[in-house]
Amino acid sequence: MECRVLSIQSHVVRGYVGNKSASFPLQVLGFEVDSINSVQFSNHTGYSHWKGQVLTADELHVLYEGIKLNNVHQYDYVLTGYTRDTSFLEMVVDIVQELKRANPNLVYVCDPVLGDHGSMYVPQNLYPVYKNKVVPVADIITPNQFEAELLTGKNISTEKDAVEVMDLLHAMGPDTVVITSSDLPSRLGDRFLVSLGSQRHVRPDGSRTTERVRIEVPKVDAVFVGTGDLFAAMLLAWTHHYPNDLKMACEKTFSVMHHVIQRTISYAHELAGPGRRPSPPQLELRMVQSKADIEDPAIVTEATVIS
Repeated sequence: MECRVLSIQSHVVRGYVGNKSASFPLQVLGFEVDSINSVQFSNHTGYSHWKGQVLTADELHVLYEGIKLNNVHQYDYVLTGYTRDTSFLEMVVDIVQELKRANPNLVYVCDPVLGDHGSMYVPQNLYPVYKNKVVPVADIITPNQFEAELLTGKNISTEKDAVEVMDLLHAMGPDTVVITSSDLPSRLGDRFLVSLGSQRHVRPDGSRTTERVRIEVPKVDAVFVGTGDLFAAMLLAWTHHYPNDLKMACEKTFSVMHHVIQRTISYAHELAGPGRRPSPPQLELRMVQSKADIEDPAIVTEATVIS
């Protein structure tokens, strides 16, 4: 039985960001993807110049109404990423709630893009909308450490802190939380960063149990755009295939990320030449070239179950 995903994300003509980072890998893995472009830009904003348009909340509503009028709004997943507008974000919440009323099993996967490394890169007024409206209706969220701390009001200094933050996020709504990156020290040394995941399960008798994992991820000395969108899409896909095995879902997801990033950085250095730092165009994700790794990733990143 096919799975349908409604992906509401940014779109670029050149490169892989937002819907282009999510749609191709999901389609490769057998998902039907309907895309609504929250912005349509010539390229991502890491370039020197960009041009384009931003979709308003009213325009999003019009597009959704068109889908509804044709009775083709049956979805299994909703996937969202970066946005800068509170009314747009609130419209997304309205759409998710309506789709969940039609299909109580619908899974909403949200990357709550707020900022990183101690500072916000979206307007401050998005924070209460994410905290009070978006996260409570989400089923899977993929914050970084800064976003997880911001949403819960608790700092992460130890692995124990991270577990407590993930539990606080569970209490807000989502059953699956993956902190995609953190400043915690890796047991493998300073060339690795630590990611953590937590998933609540309901046993047949109705009681709850929680699976938690830690993942040590090799650092790469480059700035990529679109990796967060790819990550959320892959976590959607692999939790679909392994709904009760967060360890395997994370290993598949992080391994895809590793293969795509390694292929991208190798190609970028080849283009840039010896001793030269790759440019934004050279660091566009090598997505099509990674098709086989997306479909069947060799496991190169193992997750450790933690208590």
